[in-house]
Amino acid sequence: MAQKKDSKQQAVESMLLDIMHAATSMSQVEGRVGRALSKSQGHLKLLIGAGHSLRDIRQVAGLTLAEMSEALNVKDKSLLQAVEDGTSTLSFELILRLAALVARNDPVPFILKYIRAYNPEAWQMLDDWGVGKIPLQFEREREFVNIFRSHDDARELSDAGFEKVLSFTRQSFEMALHFVAEQELAEPESAEGSMHSGHSNSPPESKKKSN
Repeated sequence: MAQKKDSKQQAVESMLLDIMHAATSMSQVEGRVGRALSKSQGHLKLLIGAGHSLRDIRQVAGLTLAEMSEALNVKDKSLLQAVEDGTSTLSFELILRLAALVARNDPVPFILKYIRAYNPEAWQMLDDWGVGKIPLQFEREREFVNIFRSHDDARELSDAGFEKVLSFTRQSFEMALHFVAEQELAEPESAEGSMHSGHSNSPPESKKKSN
């Protein structure tokens, strides 16, 4: 069963939706269905990939194109077929309807993904504002919470026992964070060192003189 969202997460999601709506309105390309596709090969690949992923989502949901069109209140029955083929786009309003249909428990990452494909100008604006990183932080926090939720024994601890576990967990996390941060800092240096490893400054071994 889906976990109920807390009021803080709902408020943040509502704020993000308002920001995304503003970005799509402010972007020069309005994201209308059937607008001219970008000439960029990278964007065309993004459209095809988005279309294929929507097809997978629809099939996993057990819906036909006609059934999904009806659920989204799309009158043009050929639209979704064209979107899945990567030859047409979705407006922001249709992306919102899709999120309500197939991603209602976690709509923000879904919406961001398809804004990136169907309205690159709005996506760039959102990315510049740092909005794209917010769902990642939500996901990381959720993974931490799930560690606790997956251990029933933790719920049986006394207050004093829980405080000990919490203290140990905090220390372990800070230690791991420090270790991984140093490791990630060293990796670029290591990679840079390996680039120069083939250019040794040491002189070549001299050949033995024959008598």
